Amino acid sequence: MRNVISTPSFCVASGIAGLAGVVLLGISFAINTGPPSSATNTDLIRFGQQNYASILWGAWMQAVGPALIVLFALSLVHLAGAAQRLAGWMALFGASTLMTVSLIEITFYIGALHSDPPVMPMASLSIISAVQHLYFIVAAPALFFPLGLVLVGSPILPRVFGYAALLLAVAFSTLGAAYMLTLTLPARVTALGSIQAVWWLSAAIAIIVWGGRLIVAQTRGHSKQS
Repeated sequence: MRNVISTPSFCVASGIAGLAGVVLLGISFAINTGPPSSATNTDLIRFGQQNYASILWGAWMQAVGPALIVLFALSLVHLAGAAQRLAGWMALFGASTLMTVSLIEITFYIGALHSDPPVMPMASLSIISAVQHLYFIVAAPALFFPLGLVLVGSPILPRVFGYAALLLAVAFSTLGAAYMLTLTLPARVTALGSIQAVWWLSAAIAIIVWGGRLIVAQTRGHSKQS
């Protein structure tokens, strides 16, 4: 299979984007833990007033973080030379879907801070619960499945990353179907979403180390051939 020859600096920059995205997401969840599940609308308004800055900065990080992760994912597709293949196009579709779902959820984080009309905080949380279903049903699987296929068929990373991505796609799809009749996903299920952060973090570190070495080897091989 044909691979795109890039530079080690491209691998490093791509990996840094992935690392930064994961770090931003981690910080966003740390500073914006969300209100108690039993909170009333009045409690939600008070919670928003007391945690106004952390909610907004958390929303900012949760918007920028996935954008950097998507940049990293598409860089992997480019490095694998799969941008013009079906799997590459489907990875682009999956990345777009993931960003759309993330941005919708973040919009209602910000919307929950509005106390006019008074039902806005409670209504926003209900919509957030609904949107979280989409992450498991389609957003995560739509990106991890084609990306896994790309990585299994490419040497830019150890193939275990490709197989792990495929496994994540199946796991998220299964959870999405299993909890389809549950309006609000249990905390234990949403917490499992953090598993994907481990994959992105590991892949980002690996592309900096493994990908750079591979590209140097490819470049030397082509230089000898010419």
